[in-house]
Amino acid sequence: MNVTVEVAGEDTHEVTVAEDATYADLLPPLDLSPHEVSVMVEDRTVPTNQPVETDHVRVVRLIKGG
Repeated sequence: MNVTVEVAGEDTHEVTVAEDATYADLLPPLDLSPHEVSVMVEDRTVPTNQPVETDHVRVVRLIKGG
């Protein structure tokens, strides 16, 4: 399955994953972790352990600091 992954404010990537992949599986090819981003589908956050059900997602980096 090919999925377009748009990293907000950065680049857009084409990622190939297995048909039973989860949203978390889209992140390692981009050197991202589920702990540092939110995955969004149609402007709604989705759990990273949910199966991929779309061909386009948006990834937003979380702000950290103190």
